[in-house]
Amino acid sequence: MRPWTRRNLIAGGGAAVVAAVPLVSFAAALAPTPVQSEGPFYPDRFPADTDDDLVRVAGRVRDAGGEILLLDGQVLDTDGRPVANEVVEIWQVDANGRYLATGDRSLSRPRDDDFQGYGAIRTDAEGRYRFRTIRPVSYPGRAPHIHVKAHHPAGHVLTTQMYIAGEPRNESDILYRRLGAAERDRLTVPLIRSNGKVDAEWRAQFRIILPWKMTAG
Repeated sequence: MRPWTRRNLIAGGGAAVVAAVPLVSFAAALAPTPVQSEGPFYPDRFPADTDDDLVRVAGRVRDAGGEILLLDGQVLDTDGRPVANEVVEIWQVDANGRYLATGDRSLSRPRDDDFQGYGAIRTDAEGRYRFRTIRPVSYPGRAPHIHVKAHHPAGHVLTTQMYIAGEPRNESDILYRRLGAAERDRLTVPLIRSNGKVDAEWRAQFRIILPWKMTAG
């Protein structure tokens, strides 16, 4: 599989992180998070560090370039039940618009070796997760976005992308334009300026609703 056994991915473990996100429980069925393409740049090689902090790479002395973003959320099933011990992965371009994947051959822009480019973590008992990363930036043809994969304990995988509310380049993004209004609402999140009490310029919350029940298998 993938190198999920870094410092926050304890084999067979449960809680890996506690994120500051409100707990949610609904009696009515929730609309699943829309599926989006994995794209051509899912990592074909992984960094030595694959934990939840993409800004600080093991063995490097500097933080990544870009504006730091704390991204947290909760993973639920369509009945509103938290999904614990779920692996959540994210990957995105660095501040220069470069992916970690070797297939990204945008040689006119150097890679930021201080940016991890990929991270993974397990949800805690309440389905919560948190990543420390950078505010996503655009690159030719795409609006700023973060790729997300959520792995249901029964083995199912949801792949999607998160977009930024109020970003003018959303309307010219080919994948975003294909979404209906309700789907856009579920994939577009506001970025909130930090109150200075956390080590980040921005905060965002992205809730993931899996299209499967916890009893699925």
